[in-house]
Amino acid sequence: MNQQLTEEKVFKDPVHKYIYVQDQTIWDLINTKEFQRLRRIRQLGTSYLTFHGAEHSRFSHSLGVYEITRKIISQFERNEYPGWPQEERLLALCAALLHDVGHGPFSHSLEQVFDTHHEQWTCAILLEDTEVNRVLRRVSKDFPDKVASVIGKTYPNPIVVSLISSQMDADRMDYLLRDAYFTGVNYGNFDLERILRVLRPVQGKIVVKESGMHAIEHYLMSRYQMYWQIYFHPVTRSSEIILRQITRRAKELYDNGYSFAWMPGPINKLLDGTIAVQDYLKLDEAYMQTIFSLWTEEQDSLLAELCDRFLNRRLYKYITLDDPGDSLLEEAAGQFIAIGLNPDYHMEIDFPFDQPYDIYRPDAKKGGKEEKAPILLLNEDNGLSEISVKSDIVRSISGLHQGQYHIYYPVEPLLAAADQLSPGVRELFKI
Repeated sequence: MNQQLTEEKVFKDPVHKYIYVQDQTIWDLINTKEFQRLRRIRQLGTSYLTFHGAEHSRFSHSLGVYEITRKIISQFERNEYPGWPQEERLLALCAALLHDVGHGPFSHSLEQVFDTHHEQWTCAILLEDTEVNRVLRRVSKDFPDKVASVIGKTYPNPIVVSLISSQMDADRMDYLLRDAYFTGVNYGNFDLERILRVLRPVQGKIVVKESGMHAIEHYLMSRYQMYWQIYFHPVTRSSEIILRQITRRAKELYDNGYSFAWMPGPINKLLDGTIAVQDYLKLDEAYMQTIFSLWTEEQDSLLAELCDRFLNRRLYKYITLDDPGDSLLEEAAGQFIAIGLNPDYHMEIDFPFDQPYDIYRPDAKKGGKEEKAPILLLNEDNGLSEISVKSDIVRSISGLHQGQYHIYYPVEPLLAAADQLSPGVRELFKI
């Protein structure tokens, strides 16, 4: 059973000022080794190579998501709104706190290479033999399964799921404010307190009182700006590309029987697809950077070069194109090979919509894939309407497609071999 702490615990936080913990279960979860590991996982992946202040962790973000969820529930209970099931309070708080406990090093970048998802690892950490699991089982034997189902979006009460996974959930609200603070920009700021005051639990959903529409417009515009100015920043994309190439090259070498000079057990299991929870939990960013440092001395010159580039921020340069022509790119690939470059690793075409970010879409589906439910406004007659029906601002950015192709490449060897490149290729890469 959950108990209240004899003395409330308080975390000082730069975004929320204070984070309050009253529940023994929440306090015990924070002190598990699995949750403490999140101190060693950056919230913004490789963005610290673009914005030097972006060193904040998944630990601080997870506390922030918990605090926003706690404030929402407190407001529902204080006003005695009938649509909120009070017996779900602890479940929602635990899910909010633990929603990112399965994140690996460098955020989403490694997930793409190894075809894994942090939510799968989160559920494994909740359900297998871990300190987190033991704390949750003190509440009830089935409590770990309930928390996992909220995070996995299969819990039968959708209002609990929507607190941490919706178009306007506690997760998004915290990371926008926190990422804006630590990157030193103002784009992500919005009136959180106003939004919290106008949220209502209605018909199994969390909706917004219509008088709060302008606060939601501000929130969505903040998302729009943060995606294009921070999350899609082309320099950050360059560092993510090199990071993915390191892991892709390591896996390619491993699959071909290459003998690594240094290959720790957890990485070996990660590369062969047999890694289990206890080894996965050993992976943090300090661990991976140590491996990259040692791999700079590997006999495979490509792997060594990529690791050196990542560790010492020798990122690829990029050029912007409306649409790259296939014939010119094929010509460039052939000339890359002629001067000793590997076009599979030294020339990457990137488009921002490869990223799993979405500004806002009023429809529930995109490309046949289930998406987060839309933001609904509650009018004076208790009717519900999707926000883009009422808001010109939201309608203008809903599903907006923006972006250009970028080609990333190492500029130094191209400059050194400029006389071996055709005029068209030199013009393409601004040599």
